[in-house]
Amino acid sequence: MKVAVLIPCYNEELAIAKVVRDFAEALPLALVYVYDNNSRDRTVEVAREAGAIVRGEPLQGKGNVVRRMFADIDADVYVMVDGDATYHAASAPMMIAKLVEDNLDMVVGTRLHSEEEGAFRHGHQFGNRMLTGFVAWLFGDRFHDMLSGYRVFSRRFVKSFPALSQGFETETELAVHALALRMPVAEVQTPYYSRPPGSVSKLNTYRDGWRILLTVIKLLKEERPLLFFTLVSLLFGLISVALALPLVFTYMETGLVPRFPTAFLATGIMILAFLSLASGFILDNVKHGRRELKRLHYLQLKAPGVE
Repeated sequence: MKVAVLIPCYNEELAIAKVVRDFAEALPLALVYVYDNNSRDRTVEVAREAGAIVRGEPLQGKGNVVRRMFADIDADVYVMVDGDATYHAASAPMMIAKLVEDNLDMVVGTRLHSEEEGAFRHGHQFGNRMLTGFVAWLFGDRFHDMLSGYRVFSRRFVKSFPALSQGFETETELAVHALALRMPVAEVQTPYYSRPPGSVSKLNTYRDGWRILLTVIKLLKEERPLLFFTLVSLLFGLISVALALPLVFTYMETGLVPRFPTAFLATGIMILAFLSLASGFILDNVKHGRRELKRLHYLQLKAPGVE
């Protein structure tokens, strides 16, 4: 099988050489690609000296890089890993073997077991658990480390993945894509290390956590429109009832409607609630047809290891 190692990279001069060499050693027959995302240091030169095939993506953001890598590279199995030297390259053959032997479409290397104290920061752990749990509640409980940057994919996963996000929320999109199409996936525990001294994380805990949460909500609207618009309808309905109840009580006591603008507002909001519910039913039918088309496209490609 043709294996490609994909490394999205931004300002990783201190770590990228180790990542390239470690994966070249672990997977000697694989091609190692580094996709630079407008680095301002010597990332490109160092990666090329280490033996990687270096390419670039001018649109800033990890999601843009992932979209470009998945479009450009043709392989049977794809290994995607961050260029910060925190993941265990020697686990890649085991992850590939699991993908092929079990006919899976994605294997995620989880960071739940850290080799070094403080490698997986407490703030990141909390945010990861919260967001992973939220996605599990909405789409299905199949991942424990949804935001891991270490994954192995089949060709049919990569070539059916729409890749619409722009930044770090791309991991959320990868997970929801697998859950929406009910793809066979698995997680394996892999060692996780601290960054090399002097290397700085590009992840902002609060900013990127908020962007990931918004991405989850957006994907809920797109993948489960009936649930999303039903929740919106319930919200509008509760607001309308809260505005109308005092008017109803006053009318029952006095026979008068004291505040007509409030009555009109409550009526209008209740109409919006019913329109939202109707939109949910319509969009759910549309989404069902789109999901069938995505599934058919996915099935046109062979599973890993199948002749």
